[in-house]
Amino acid sequence: MNKPNKVKIGRYIQQKEGFKAFIPFDFPPKAGFAMTPKLYKKHEEAIRLVGKLDGITRLLPDKDFFISMFVIKDATYSSQIEGTKATFQDAVAAPVTEEKNRKNPDVDDIEHYIKAVNYGIKRTETFPISLRFIRELHEKLMVCARCSQHAYPGEFRSSQNWIGGKMPADASFVPPTVDEMRRALDDLEKFIHAQDDYPSLVKAGLIHAQFETVHPFSDGNGRTGRMLVAMYIHYLGILEMPVLYLSSYFKKHQKLYYQKLQNYHDEDSDVSGWLEFFLEGVAEIASSSIETCAQITSLRDRDFAKMQKLGKKSAESTLEIVRKLFGQPIVGVAEIMKWTGFTAPGAYSVIERLKKLKILEPLGNVEYDQKYIYADYYEIFDETYKEVRGKTKKQA
Repeated sequence: MNKPNKVKIGRYIQQKEGFKAFIPFDFPPKAGFAMTPKLYKKHEEAIRLVGKLDGITRLLPDKDFFISMFVIKDATYSSQIEGTKATFQDAVAAPVTEEKNRKNPDVDDIEHYIKAVNYGIKRTETFPISLRFIRELHEKLMVCARCSQHAYPGEFRSSQNWIGGKMPADASFVPPTVDEMRRALDDLEKFIHAQDDYPSLVKAGLIHAQFETVHPFSDGNGRTGRMLVAMYIHYLGILEMPVLYLSSYFKKHQKLYYQKLQNYHDEDSDVSGWLEFFLEGVAEIASSSIETCAQITSLRDRDFAKMQKLGKKSAESTLEIVRKLFGQPIVGVAEIMKWTGFTAPGAYSVIERLKKLKILEPLGNVEYDQKYIYADYYEIFDETYKEVRGKTKKQA
């Protein structure tokens, strides 16, 4: 058996057009991937934390509201990896911002990603992870979306693509030819459904790396591949709630992420190096999500207690608004009116009440169309905002 970090998954083959394309061998390789003690230990830690996360999320009230924030965060970072400049705050504020007033058109990239993830979560309830499912995800991601070239939403490519450079001859990586791509995709689909001995999270890591190696779409491969990780983990039932998304980890270590993938589809593939990186990411994000859930529960208890001091009628209406703020923590008067059926003066009165309770605070300082933010909750998901807000408080 090959050494675990020298498993050969393919080789570069000269093409008549003058470039070399990476042609995958049968997948998984017949020699298999030897699991080292180090990998077993990393998987054990990752699966322990994922199990702990699952236990905590099962106790969360108002689950559907919280899920949206996890999805938006992943959508933001996954899109940023591909060059999108929009921030997490831009994405959260998008539903309450008029299109003509949006400062950053990159938000549209994130909104397409959110739409695709939400579709995928729902779809996995009744449909297996398959090539058809992957095409559907890609279609939701790319229809009417900005792309670097013809994306052909929901269709596997019918021509050669490449990564880096202006043409395949000077590219950093050239994926398999179309015919070999189809064969490799069939292998990947069979691997997804195979009853084998691969630990679940190791298999998730292999699926992502192999998908990126095959690179089956003209555009949107990175985002689709990162969605596929979350969809696969959710599909396995390891997590009841889909709250484990790795894009923030990949963005944090973006150069290393690319390098590990590049090493994975080298002729002397470093499979173990990629899997160690991947499992470390699962453990880090699971641990972070556990802390996030604990902070949400504590904040919710604190702020719901504040509302018990209000009159019964005010407490009921205010409580319902705060529950909705967990899913949309940036709002304007229009959102409060929509949620409550109140007139504009009534909505302003509710906002003032929430400001006095230190639940809402103004977002920025504008004369028209003022937005308000559930800052204590929002900063749980946005470390940059938390740091800036902390400095502002100290200066005040």
